[in-house]
Amino acid sequence: MTLRFYDSATQEVRDFLPLVPGQATVYYCGATVQGSPHVGHVRSAIVFDQLTRWLAYRGFETTVVRNVTDIDDKILAKSEASFEPGFVPEGTYRPREQWFALAYRYEQEFEAAYETLGVQRPTYEPRATGHMTEMHELIARLIERGHAYPAQDGSGDVYFDVRSWPEYGALTHQSIDDMQAATDVEAQFKDRKRDPRDFALWKGHKAGEPETASWPSPWGRGRPGWHLECSAMATKYLGARFDIHGGGLDLRFPHHENELAQSTAAGDGFANFWMHNGMVTFEGEKMSKSIGNVVSPAEMLELASPRVVRYYLGQAHYRSVLDYRPTSLQEAAAAVERIDGFIEKARARTGTPVSKAADDGAGTARGAAEAAVPPAFAAAMDDDLNVPQALAVLHETVRRGNTALAEGDVEVAGQALDEVLAMTSVLGLDAAGTVGRTSDDVAHRALGALVAAQLAARAEARAAKDWAAADAIRENLSAAGILVEDSSDGATWSLAQPQISTTGTGA
Repeated sequence: MTLRFYDSATQEVRDFLPLVPGQATVYYCGATVQGSPHVGHVRSAIVFDQLTRWLAYRGFETTVVRNVTDIDDKILAKSEASFEPGFVPEGTYRPREQWFALAYRYEQEFEAAYETLGVQRPTYEPRATGHMTEMHELIARLIERGHAYPAQDGSGDVYFDVRSWPEYGALTHQSIDDMQAATDVEAQFKDRKRDPRDFALWKGHKAGEPETASWPSPWGRGRPGWHLECSAMATKYLGARFDIHGGGLDLRFPHHENELAQSTAAGDGFANFWMHNGMVTFEGEKMSKSIGNVVSPAEMLELASPRVVRYYLGQAHYRSVLDYRPTSLQEAAAAVERIDGFIEKARARTGTPVSKAADDGAGTARGAAEAAVPPAFAAAMDDDLNVPQALAVLHETVRRGNTALAEGDVEVAGQALDEVLAMTSVLGLDAAGTVGRTSDDVAHRALGALVAAQLAARAEARAAKDWAAADAIRENLSAAGILVEDSSDGATWSLAQPQISTTGTGA
């Protein structure tokens, strides 16, 4: 077994050799909670959930950190914009939503989306506002080493000196002279910097900003720059060097480039691998609110089940562009229906209980290790997380299982069922939409008992050649969304897949 991943820094697929044998440490960028989650956020979370599930399946003791940026220029701007002049009936102005309340509200939206789509909670999920001490220490180290400087006007700003670090640009393979100016400092304060590309480590508190959005520091009250927090939190929870740093391709520059520069300039080894997932487009075009082609996770979940949405967002190779079309969820639903149809029939034929995954621990990637995935599936996942090839193995196993069921080979069908359950668990497909799983299982067992009674009555009617009664039972079940299939071994049933609407997609 050799895991290989593409490293954005070296621009090649390399063998994954963990820094500590048997352990894997992963940091991936979470949300800046200044708005509702968009589909790019969720795709990235699913990609790194697939990665960490696979690392766990392969036996690594995996520590995962996903940050929350809960203080940022955009958060403050959204809070300021929430004030609406005009009188409410009581004759008072509508109060502004405090920045921390706004950030927390959006953070909960992200958490709900992650949970609904089966993204496992990380080992640690630190907030930027809880790590000022670590950030101050990192800034002090950079100043001491000559790679950062406080603004000379007493504003409290502190900047990273990009010219002081010869390796600046190593992640994106750019020369400093070809880079754009840093945009994290207001244009009117650009003269505080030695070079336009110097980026803010600490931003001094300015008149008109909420006092609550600033913290004391050796350089005056202020708040952290965007890039600083990830370096401080990654090293706190994973150490000065760790295995994998991940995030969306849009974060590669300047965010990850600046993280790498400030951490290594401070003397930390930082990430051994950099992994970046591709973007989501709409019929070949970048999603944009101005164009009106943005599709949010919430809109997708109105059109399809969480398992279908997760399947769609996780089906492409993580480094490729995922293109959304109005038919995308229909296609994903058809694929999920094929998988679920086999699972339902195979469970009924082999006597496997609906709650088997929950009962034996197969509902997690680690627990699924007890039921081995096919070698071809494992080889695909080991090869730079090749999910498209892994899904091809999954669907081939479903076809093999269906053939075995048609031929009455219960043993082969049972083996295929075990493999399918193991693969869907590793891919997290069994985790999406599982809020309230226990009550759902109870309901499914109750439904199964009722359907079994109806099928038994239908079998008696057929034996008595009462075809009208038998047809009526089948039609009643069909009207209730129950599909009945007859074979030489008797009748089996499955739930019909609901139709997916294409309205509301922004097309």
